[in-house]
Amino acid sequence: MPRVGLTPDRIVAEAAAVADEVGLDRLTLAAVAQRCRVSLPGLYKHVDGLEAVKRDVALLAIRELTDSVTRAAVGLTGRDSLRAVSRAYRTYALAHPGRYAASVQAPTPGDEEYTMVSDQAVAVAAAAISGYGLQGPDLIHAIRMWRTVCHGLVSLETAGGFGLPESLDLTFDHLIAALDTAFRDLASQPSPTPPR
Repeated sequence: MPRVGLTPDRIVAEAAAVADEVGLDRLTLAAVAQRCRVSLPGLYKHVDGLEAVKRDVALLAIRELTDSVTRAAVGLTGRDSLRAVSRAYRTYALAHPGRYAASVQAPTPGDEEYTMVSDQAVAVAAAAISGYGLQGPDLIHAIRMWRTVCHGLVSLETAGGFGLPESLDLTFDHLIAALDTAFRDLASQPSPTPPR
């Protein structure tokens, strides 16, 4: 018989909180059980193992991040939209490092729910960048460039990889300005023919 109040949503929320506190790589079912105030065997009645819990944390994070970026982009276009969604991305990743770490993996082939949630996240990024007039492969390249810049800075920042005294906020603003220039340049150039 399921424990009263122990739902899949609660388990995922508690697992996400643990991941944020100790890091995704140190997330354990024992820690989740403790936060849920159940025994580990009691938790196993509700989950299919640690990897399944991590997958659910990833889905939660992608949904939350997509929502945050969507709200940031409302009513904005071009560089203003790019700046707003980038700041929202960074703010979320820094506030929720464990769940953010779970969110960066591509969907496992055949996982339709994960694919759908990931596709929604890509669609939001595409909408935020659409003001540059990029389409097809150029839009995919632009989304990858944007994600690489945001993820790269956040990953180094959370790992303590920046020891020099200059403002990381200003560095981030410079990176977004560089992306703005790159996207404008990409939009003005004919698409290159891929190598054979």
